[in-house]
Amino acid sequence: MTSARLIAQWNPEDATFWRRAGHRVAARNLALSVTALMLAFAVWMLWSVVVVHLPAAGFRFSTNQLFWLAALPALSGATLRVFYAFAVPVFGGRRWTALSTASLLVPAVGTGFALQDPTTSYEALVALALLCGLGGGNFASSMAHISYFYPRHRVGWALGLNAGLGNLGVSLAQALVPAVITFALFDAAPTTSGPPPLWLANAGFVWVPLIVASSLAAWFGMNDLAAARGTFGEQAEIFRRRHTWITCWLYLGTFGSFIGLAAAFPLLLASHFPASDAAHLAWLGPLVGAVLRPLGGWLSDRLGGARVTWWCLATMLLGTVALLQFLPAAAADGAAAGAGAAAAQAMAAAGRLLPVTASFMVLFAAAGIGSSSVFRMIPLIFARLHGAGAAAAHDEVAARRAHTEAGATLGFCSAIGAYGGFVIPKSFGTSLAWTGSAVPALAMFAAFYLSCIALTWWHYSRPGAALPC
Repeated sequence: MTSARLIAQWNPEDATFWRRAGHRVAARNLALSVTALMLAFAVWMLWSVVVVHLPAAGFRFSTNQLFWLAALPALSGATLRVFYAFAVPVFGGRRWTALSTASLLVPAVGTGFALQDPTTSYEALVALALLCGLGGGNFASSMAHISYFYPRHRVGWALGLNAGLGNLGVSLAQALVPAVITFALFDAAPTTSGPPPLWLANAGFVWVPLIVASSLAAWFGMNDLAAARGTFGEQAEIFRRRHTWITCWLYLGTFGSFIGLAAAFPLLLASHFPASDAAHLAWLGPLVGAVLRPLGGWLSDRLGGARVTWWCLATMLLGTVALLQFLPAAAADGAAAGAGAAAAQAMAAAGRLLPVTASFMVLFAAAGIGSSSVFRMIPLIFARLHGAGAAAAHDEVAARRAHTEAGATLGFCSAIGAYGGFVIPKSFGTSLAWTGSAVPALAMFAAFYLSCIALTWWHYSRPGAALPC
């Protein structure tokens, strides 16, 4: 079945093959993929938490500039996913996972050195934030790689587990960074002497040994599949499929919301609830979404991906409407409004912290579950488009084409969805800068969710839908 690391024959739909050897190989690749993906997400979302601490460390930037730094990794990561989506069939999943994980050393080390000095230019930080997008690109190739290993009836669970545990890297970064910057870990000199003193460079350096270990583990422990090899031309067929673009739109609504809210949540809490130190709660939202993402795959395997997706999008719409009711205006600037007025406004806002946090938790939960359900839909959509499972003489060719196009679509959808990580924090930043309120941004999100609900119902979940899944 295998050479050293290349598997020549792989047929997970064969129950005997799967029981004897397939499930063990698949589980090993999944475990190593999850580890690498978790670190990729941690580096990708590193600036979402670093920006909260920049002012205290002596960096002098406007709120809008901070939102830019939080949003830029998602912009570059989403763009890189377009290329990473097609990398596995060309280079092999094992090779690509190892090398793409090793590339995270560049932004991790660079960020560590840059954050040692509060006089580092804003342009240098922008460049490093863009380089953190290397972590965002990894998701596309990781999901495509794992999709080849599992039979159709388990692929929803496997992709949900890979993505869900990988998404925990967001919470890991947002929980670990505030802890490690409070003491000397790698760098003896603090970025600022405080009080309290901050060793902000640790935010980058802490990931270096973990990245090295994960890269080596992927290189020596994962497998390449000969059956997963293909040309770009074979994969490029997805651009002619209408359902490629529909599922991209739906994934932008689900995963795009998860990653965009994860990038914006810490800074939103810091700007709207300055008196409560609420930013330290920000890691809870991504944790909820990540933990529940495997549930989305499990539910979709049993209830149908389209049905689960529809309900998740409807829940996200309700969560957004709740935020429109509860989210206060940003805290007034003390110099402009007077210390007394600013204090009174901050106390009034603090009373809304609980319903606002609860609304965000609902959004994160629905986005996490919905991300898996959309990904569960994609292999079934392409299997039906190609008639996989029809006549035996046709089935092998159809199954290969369906797998190739589904894998490419999973990667490409993940690229489009990742742009939500740029659009959402930048929309909040622009909305606050222009109007002093997040209402325009939230209204735009609500209208978008309505469009996703309509598309899901019409194409996939209504009685008589063209491709029920």
